[in-house]
Amino acid sequence: MNAPRIRYQDVVPYDVPPSLDLLTGPTGGHLELPHSVHWGPSRVVDLDDPSELVWGYQAVVREGTVRQQQELLDAAALVRVWRDLILPVRCRALWEDAFPVLTSNASADVAG
Repeated sequence: MNAPRIRYQDVVPYDVPPSLDLLTGPTGGHLELPHSVHWGPSRVVDLDDPSELVWGYQAVVREGTVRQQQELLDAAALVRVWRDLILPVRCRALWEDAFPVLTSNASADVAG
């Protein structure tokens, strides 16, 4: 009898802050991501460029600690770009379970 296969995607830890109100990161300018969030050659995100904002927010949501998320993410910007983020299924589910506003029609209106 084979044991169920456990995959990394099923157990990788994702941090989720206790409240979106705690996400008080910058809303514009340049943001340098910590090595623990993004270890690539370019860690600077131009928050005024929509595609870079999405890229940076994906990294912070996936890899950031709660403290990093609070310092680097802005709640209104996160709601606005949420549906554009490419996230692992379990990561997205954890955030959406904690913050239903991310999937509400209101977030679609803000994003559009």
